[in-house]
Amino acid sequence: MDYRACWCTRARYTVFDSHYGDGAAVRVLTDVWRTDPHRSPNLHIIALCDHLMPGFHRMLQAEPGVTLDLISAPLTDALAQLTARVDMFRLHDIEHAGTDFARHVARVAAQDACLQAQDLTQDQVAALTAQGFVFDADGRHARFASRKPRPPAPPAPERRAIVLGAGIAGSAAAERLCARGWQVTVVDRQPQPAMEASGNRAGIFMPLLSKDDNVPTRLTRAAYLYALRHWERLGGIGRAIEGDKCGVLQLARDAGHADVQRAIAADTSLPPDFAEWLERPEAEALLGGLPAPDGGWLFRGAGWARPGSVCAAMLDACGGRLERKLGVGDVRIERDGEQWHLTNEHGVVVARAPNLILANGAGAAQVPQAAPLPLTMLRGQVSHVPADMVPKLPVVLCREAYLTPPSGGVCSAGATYDADPNPALSPASHAENLERLRGLLSDPHAAEDAPLAGRVGFRCVAPDRLPLVGRLPDFDAAGTTERLRDVPRHPGLYGLLGYASRGLIWAGFAAELLAAQIEGEPLPLESSLVDALDPARFVLRARRAPRGPQPEN
Repeated sequence: MDYRACWCTRARYTVFDSHYGDGAAVRVLTDVWRTDPHRSPNLHIIALCDHLMPGFHRMLQAEPGVTLDLISAPLTDALAQLTARVDMFRLHDIEHAGTDFARHVARVAAQDACLQAQDLTQDQVAALTAQGFVFDADGRHARFASRKPRPPAPPAPERRAIVLGAGIAGSAAAERLCARGWQVTVVDRQPQPAMEASGNRAGIFMPLLSKDDNVPTRLTRAAYLYALRHWERLGGIGRAIEGDKCGVLQLARDAGHADVQRAIAADTSLPPDFAEWLERPEAEALLGGLPAPDGGWLFRGAGWARPGSVCAAMLDACGGRLERKLGVGDVRIERDGEQWHLTNEHGVVVARAPNLILANGAGAAQVPQAAPLPLTMLRGQVSHVPADMVPKLPVVLCREAYLTPPSGGVCSAGATYDADPNPALSPASHAENLERLRGLLSDPHAAEDAPLAGRVGFRCVAPDRLPLVGRLPDFDAAGTTERLRDVPRHPGLYGLLGYASRGLIWAGFAAELLAAQIEGEPLPLESSLVDALDPARFVLRARRAPRGPQPEN
C-alpha cells in the first residue's frame, strides 16, 4: 500500500494497526513519513500492544508531528472505545477476533479510508464488506466506500488561548497547547506561578488499585503512567523537577483490608515495577524495622515531587509561545463576539483570545459561566515536621495519612480535608496531622511537640471526585437534553478543574486530553472515561436527580 498517495492531502494521517509486535512496522512507517517531502504534517499511529497494562497509553515522541498510542485491549473492545477518524487500517493476526469488530472499524473510518489485511477469515471479509469496505480481487486491500455520511471534521481552531491559573493545571494546559504550536497567555492573580493549591513542598504521585478496576483506578493509572513519561521528557524527577522516585509504601488499614489487597494481587497480573504486595516481614524490612503489621503495596516508580518545580518545568518548555500575565489580581471575564476578554479591577484588558481555559481551581466558582458546576472548596493543611523528629524513611509512607522522606531537613505530613475557609495555619489541624502520623508509624511519641509549621491550600473537588476536562456546558440553554453530545456548550470555553488531591498526577494527562479534543485529534483515553470527565455530566445528573414533593393544585 502506497502511503504517499494517501497522506499528501491530509493535515493529519491516522493509522490503526491491530498488532504492534516489536514495533518494527511502526518504525518503518515513521521512516517513510519522515523522508516524504509531501507527507501529512502529522502522523498519528494507534496500535494494539498486549504487553502493557490495560487501557490506552499515549507514548509521546521526540519527533515533532508523530504521535503513538498503544492500546492494551482486545480488538473489538479497543475499537469500541476509540475516539478517532482513521485513514488507514492494518489488520493482521486477528483470525480469532470474530466479526463484531467490523462495525467499529466502519464507525471510526474516514471517508475513503484504506484497509490492508492479512489472513482474514471469509466471515471477517464478509463482515467488513457489509460495513462498506470494497476489497480488491486479492482480498488483502480494501477501501471504505460507504455512502453513509461521515460527521464533518470540526473547523481548525484559531491557535490562541488564555489559560486562567498558573498552578499545576494551568501550567500543564499551556505546555500541551504550546507543544502543538499555540500562542498561550497564562493569567494569574498571584505574582508567581504555583502560589495557591500547587504551592506545597511535596506532592505524592502514585497509582490507585481496586478489585473491580473502576473508573478512578483506570483514570489514575493512565494519568500516572503518562506523568512518569512526560516528566522524563521535561528533564526528570530529581533533575529538572525537584523530588524523588523513591517509591511509595501504602500500608493496609487493618487485617480485613489486607485480605482485600491480597485478593487484588492474586487476581491481577501487576508488573512488580508498577505495584507489588508486600507481606509484613518484607514491608518491615523495607522500612528498617518500622511496624507494618498488615503489609502493604509498594509502588516502586512512585514518589514525591514539589508541584511548583513541575509547573516551572512545564512553563519553561513553552518557550517563546507563552506570555505570562501574573499578579493581575481578580479579573472579569466577558465574551465579546468571537473573543474572550479578561479585564482587571481597573477595567484594563489583561488578555484577549478566542479560547479560554479555566484552570483556576476553586476560583472557577467566581466565573459566571462555571458557577453552576457543583464544585466544592476543601481546605488541606500539611504539617512540616523537622526531620530529626521522625524516623528516616527510604520511601513515602502512607495509609490514612502520608509522610515523606526529608527534603531540606523537613518532612511533609498530612493532609487534612475539611470545609474550613480559614487560610491560616490551624493548631487543631496540625494536631490532627501529628496524631495520624503517629498512627502511621505505630509510635505514640513520634513528632512530639513538633512546632506549628506547614501550609494551607484549598482543593477544588467535584461530587464524584473526578476531574472536569472539556468544553464547559451552558446550563441555561440545556433544555431537556439527555445526551452528553447534545448538551450546548459555551463557545471557546474549557475547563481543567476538580483535581482534588491528585492534581500532580492528573494535570499533564488531562491537559493532553483537552488539547487533543480542541484540535480534533484521536483521544488518548477510552471514550467511556472521556465521558466520565466531561463537565456536562452534571447537566444530565441535575436533570435526573429526584425532585422533591410537588405542591398540590
